[in-house]
Amino acid sequence: MPTSSLPAPQLVLDSRMLYTSWIPQDPDACARLLPPALRPAANRAVYMNQYVVDSASQTTGFGAYSLTYLGLDLDFFAPDGSTPARFFTHYFNSSQVMREYAAERGVPAGTGATTLEVDGGVATATTSVDGRPIIRTRARVGDAADLVLGGHLRYVTRVGNRLIAGNYPYIGELVSSFEVLSIEFLDAQHPVYALRPATPLQVMTGFSFYAPRDSFVYPGGEEDIGPAEGGGHGHRP
Repeated sequence: MPTSSLPAPQLVLDSRMLYTSWIPQDPDACARLLPPALRPAANRAVYMNQYVVDSASQTTGFGAYSLTYLGLDLDFFAPDGSTPARFFTHYFNSSQVMREYAAERGVPAGTGATTLEVDGGVATATTSVDGRPIIRTRARVGDAADLVLGGHLRYVTRVGNRLIAGNYPYIGELVSSFEVLSIEFLDAQHPVYALRPATPLQVMTGFSFYAPRDSFVYPGGEEDIGPAEGGGHGHRP
């Protein structure tokens, strides 16, 4: 039975968001984080979203919060047919209310805090757990949100022995001038270190952006796509 008092879905308006994607240092270690029935994308890419919601007035129930989540691209797609579906492997959220809501839906929700600031044309996002920085991303960004994109992302979670896919509609106001400068995993002892980028850094530019304002539904239409345990051949819904 659900423990969260919040109904689904929930709406978030005008978050400040730095979204990045890269080729990892150890693709095999990353792939081992997937349930047996899922397969990584052919390029073995990792994704990460670091964002901040500054005010409770921007949500329908979550309140203000900060969040970093990351995981693996999969070998099937969001509704647009080109954006990879994605599996959550790590999720660091400052809000207990939201952690409970996400955990009910199979998200590996843990405690953490994210800051995102722009200074001198450089956006810096820092993810911390127990007050210790574990990830820091820096990107050169433009000073105007001059590109509007909308669509759906598809995230997959595991609930018991079932895989659940949710569509997350979004509208983002992005800066068109954008360059990832660095993605640093700062704590080799933390489990998230398995997802660290390869050296030299290989950014998936088509799936990386900075949005001073990004709005979305969390989560959207959800469906059971089958058992999490499989014969090692991967799952295609």
